[in-house]
Amino acid sequence: MMKQQRKAILVHQKSQLNYNSSKWKRKVFVVLFLGFCFGSFGLMQSHYSRILSLSSLHSRLLHNPRSDDNENTNNQAKIAFLFIARNRLPLDMVWDAFFKGEEESRFSVFVHSRPGFLFNKATTRSKYFLNRQVNDSVQVDWGEASMIEAERVLLKHALEDSKNERFVFLSDSCIPLYDFGYTYEYIMSTPTSFVDSFADTKEGRYNPKMDPIIPVHNWRKGSQWVVLTRKHAKVVVNDTTVFPIFQQHCKRRSLPEFWRDQPFPADGKKEHNCIPDEHYVQTLFAQEGLEGEITRRSLAHSSWDHSSSKDPKRRGWHPVTYKSSDATPELIKSIKDIDNIHYETENRREWCSSKGKPSKCFLFARKFTRPAAIRLLNMSVLGANQKAAKSS
Repeated sequence: MMKQQRKAILVHQKSQLNYNSSKWKRKVFVVLFLGFCFGSFGLMQSHYSRILSLSSLHSRLLHNPRSDDNENTNNQAKIAFLFIARNRLPLDMVWDAFFKGEEESRFSVFVHSRPGFLFNKATTRSKYFLNRQVNDSVQVDWGEASMIEAERVLLKHALEDSKNERFVFLSDSCIPLYDFGYTYEYIMSTPTSFVDSFADTKEGRYNPKMDPIIPVHNWRKGSQWVVLTRKHAKVVVNDTTVFPIFQQHCKRRSLPEFWRDQPFPADGKKEHNCIPDEHYVQTLFAQEGLEGEITRRSLAHSSWDHSSSKDPKRRGWHPVTYKSSDATPELIKSIKDIDNIHYETENRREWCSSKGKPSKCFLFARKFTRPAAIRLLNMSVLGANQKAAKSS
């Protein structure tokens, strides 16, 4: 009987120990489980806060591209405006209105003028041109390879700024047709260069002495007022093959208007009337197999149709020059309304587009005299920043 009682007591104690052990294990499990839950909740809260923070930052960068945030500003792609001038820029007041009020992190200015000319407060009233001339300019003569050399000098300096992604060549008689914002988006939204380029089969400017380095099937013609991507700007600057051939074999004919004190040519018909700046970039890109990477038209309008002009000064080797009497809103509208360009030698019609949609062809126009440009600026029909103009 006593053995049975002791056995029962032992069984009860063992049962009690097992119960207490199980109860303790449940408590430990509950504590660990609650700890895991609170830890997971805290971790999730931390990640959620970080996601909100990153989302907020991303939203600010998207909706405020002109933020004062230094990193964002420093990464802004720029357009380099490259002016080729004789001396000063007679239309600097027009370009001052164009640039005014814009973030200078989106553009840069370079000017090629005659050697020794200085853009200071005595020679320009625009802060955007102060001390912006290149310091190794060359003497440029129309119809000579020196014009190409000036273009290459400008590109060399502009490429030193890694943020310059587009390079726009402009003459000292060019005006902007639209404001800076529209111009910037139009140019930057297209991954190609704008190079007016077509087969030159009519004027006989090709010199057979260029062959075989430059074969006739790569000979092209077009406007020198091109817009280049950074890749294509480097191609021009690094060229050591085509440029020397142009210097040697692409020269203008000795025409009566240029004879002056020069001797009369023995046989002018045998001279090749080759104007280097109208052929160089176009032919270089054909040589390099880059024509598939360009939009084959210019963004700068020039009027070469002299058939209806009664003014003998408007007929010749240069496009029409617009005087004050020509400067009307109707003229600007007629240029802006152009949406296609016909290339007779290739039987090609280039329909203009931007961002994959039909658009107007030209952002700039030439050749305008200073009185004509001032008149248009006063009419508020040019590409000035209207908000900036009203606040000034």
